[in-house]
Amino acid sequence: MENITTKHTAPRDVFLYLLNILTFYLSVIGFIMLYIQYISALFPDPLNFYYTAIASGVRVATSMFVVAVPVFILTSWLLAKELKINPEKREGRLRKWLTYFTLFVSAVTIIINLIIFVYNFMSGELTIQFFLKILTVLLVALGVFGYYIWELRRKDNGTSRVPKILAWTISAIVVASVVVGFFVIGTPQEQRARRFDEQRVSDLQVLQNQIVNYWAQKQTLPENLNMLEDSISGFLVPTDPDSAAPYEYEILTPLSFNLCGVFKTSTKDFSVAYKGSRSLYIEPMYYGSSFQQNWDHEAERTCFERTIDPELYESKSLPAL
Repeated sequence: MENITTKHTAPRDVFLYLLNILTFYLSVIGFIMLYIQYISALFPDPLNFYYTAIASGVRVATSMFVVAVPVFILTSWLLAKELKINPEKREGRLRKWLTYFTLFVSAVTIIINLIIFVYNFMSGELTIQFFLKILTVLLVALGVFGYYIWELRRKDNGTSRVPKILAWTISAIVVASVVVGFFVIGTPQEQRARRFDEQRVSDLQVLQNQIVNYWAQKQTLPENLNMLEDSISGFLVPTDPDSAAPYEYEILTPLSFNLCGVFKTSTKDFSVAYKGSRSLYIEPMYYGSSFQQNWDHEAERTCFERTIDPELYESKSLPAL
């Protein structure tokens, strides 16, 4: 009768074990990704700092972490409950295979990170950011490896309080990690405001290019932004993504103009302090290096004055046939 019950519940066991191991991997990956992004934000590297990429990475990692961890804890509790009722399942093939596979992945992760550490050390990569990232991955991999070694050797038939302590510890880590994110990259409301500002800067960059192209073709600035619209190319003048208000445009001289927008955040809030001062700012990703002008702004109406260099943007007419 006992064997029949075990066979009858085998599909359920397979489902729980596979879901458990999948959410475990997602939880570990999400945790590592999350804290790597936190380290990048708290200890920025002037050679490689993009606020937008960090914020996006934090959102992805937090989503994985927050969703996967509760499912992992739930499936672990269900499996532990089943093992307590049927201790013989502890020696099941599926459980053994998945456990040893996890040990294998952990060992490979440790070895790869040690190789990366040695390689980067010999390449002169000695930043605090690099050491903390390597340390984070190593500690997680060692923790996973140690736990599953203990899991393979335990003989308490489900009476140990270690899994319950770990469940509460992991839950506390999840809550703390999400709270830390609010301090590192801001609340969801602040993130939304910054994304709106990203779009505003992108719109102003497009308008700037269209105005310069217009001048290059006609040797005069457009009287208003509506003159930039083109039914052939399909260009439509963008408006503020939040309020739908038109961007401000003002001709200053025959070769200079102002473009203005109303921003909700300041670029200085997510710039990088370098060598003890804030004189040098590493700009977010959306302020691409191909744009020579400065797009820094405060959380207010900001205007950007641009002057066209006729020698640089002079229209070159085609030779007569």
